[in-house]
Order: sequence, then structure tokens, then C-alpha cells
Amino acid sequence: MEKRRLSSLPFWMAALMLAVVSMGLARSTRRVVFVTGDHEYSGEETMPLLALELEKNYRMKATVLKAYPDQNSETNIPGLEALAKADLAVFFLRWRQLPASQVAHIKAYLESGKPVMGFRTSSHAFNYPSGHALEQWNAFGAEAFGSPPGWGKDGHTHYGHESSTDVSVNPAAAGHPALLGVTGPFHVRSWLYQVLPKWPPRDAALLLMGKAVDPNKPAQENPVAWTWKNKFGGRVFFTTLGHPEDFKVEALQRLVINGIHWSLGLPVPSPWKGPFKLDAAYHGFKPAPVKPNTRK
Repeated sequence: MEKRRLSSLPFWMAALMLAVVSMGLARSTRRVVFVTGDHEYSGEETMPLLALELEKNYRMKATVLKAYPDQNSETNIPGLEALAKADLAVFFLRWRQLPASQVAHIKAYLESGKPVMGFRTSSHAFNYPSGHALEQWNAFGAEAFGSPPGWGKDGHTHYGHESSTDVSVNPAAAGHPALLGVTGPFHVRSWLYQVLPKWPPRDAALLLMGKAVDPNKPAQENPVAWTWKNKFGGRVFFTTLGHPEDFKVEALQRLVINGIHWSLGLPVPSPWKGPFKLDAAYHGFKPAPVKPNTRK
């Protein structure tokens, strides 16, 4: 019926209607840019799988940027200019020392007030030496995600690589859209990150709580996923989880898909498309580089 109606219209009117429809479809396609480079957790392998799922089942356009030539390169992530056209930036970084020309793209995106999403070591995404012109970027996690301002800052630590985490839904946040279909408790391989008592900020919504299993020192329950609005006005979704084995857990996959939609201001998928391949090998721990007290 609709085809017959369209074909009966004058050519110029039909063309105009098709153009309007096409523009609407274009606007509905959200652009997600992933920025990866983390030494340890294989984010440069798991994030492309997440990007593929977004394109395959959720009508999004995804771009994955990687440290070059590999995840251990701390000073180069080509293509960051793609952030200028992003509707959502997703970060999985660890101890980068990017040049000012590349940091400028991240700065412009953050200050635009667009949404940001971060995984695990993005709380300590940068690690410039003392006196470096970009040293303040070591606190990127606090500015962008409401996480501690760098590893070791404000008590930011973990409970040993041999430990793991039991995760439960925070009852106070049970109605949050990002938790739709996320049931608990569930277990993940990530060793629990300590972020309390100062982080996240008091106005953050704590979604998931974690308890350390077999910790190497006395441990307290800590939030492992939260939402927030940063000072730039951007929606924030952050999780301290992100070990590649974590992503095999369906509840976490659902949380991530929900979190992306929530961050973009889109309805959370209901029902969602189901579990998908989202795992990789764990690279292993690499200690922080020595930070000489020199100016550059």
C-alpha cells in the first residue's frame, strides 16, 4: 500500500520524502569510537568484538583505534581525530604518554560534553613523568569517569592477581536502565579495584558492587560499575571490570550493551540480541615505567 502511494506522487515529492527518510535513518545511526591501548587486558582485542556486535545487531557505526604498532606502544594512537564525529567515546587505556597533538583530540571530545564510557585501567589511562607538560592528564580518570585520579592515588589499589570478584546488583539502583536484564550475583576473574572512600563522587549512581574472593589483604566491598555526569555535562558509564575472561559472563555483556545505549540516550534493548563472542587471552601484568623527574 505504502509503495503504491509513493509511486503515485509526483517525482519531486517522492524524492523529497525519500531524502527525509534517509536523513532520519542517518541521524539514528550513532557513531561509537573505541580508544584502546592497555598492555595487560587485551582491550585492543575485546573492544573490536564489541564494536562488531554494535554494528551487526544495534545499528551503530563503530571505529576502533589502537595503540601502534601494538598495545605496548605508550606514545601513539593514530586516528584520534575520529573523536570529532563520535557520539560516544569508549576508553580502554592504561599508562599512556601520548603527544600533545593526540591528547588535544581527547580533550576536545571531553570538553564537548558528549558521553564517555570507560573500562578498568582507564582510571589510570595516562602516566606522564613528574614535571611533564601533560602531567595533569594523569588524573584523566577523575575528570572523565569519576574514578580515582590515577593508580595509587587516594588509595586506588587492588587485592592481588590471584584473587577474583563476586559481583552483585546494588538494590538501590535496581531500576536503572543499564541494569535491565542484568541479574546477580555473578563471578568475574577481575581482581577487585579499591576506589572508596573518595570515589566515585557522591552523586554517582552505583550499579554493581564487588567483593574480593581470596584477597591478598583485608578487603572491603567496592563499587565496580557506576553512572555519573562529569563537569563537562557528559553522561558517564564506568566499570572497573575488564579482564578478558569477564566478558564471557552474559550478565556483563548485557550490562555493557545496556551501558552503551544508556550513554547515548537511547532505549535499552528489550529484548537484547543475546550473548556474543567477547573474549581474548590475558596479556599479563606489566609494571608501571619509571617516571624520571625531568621536564619535556
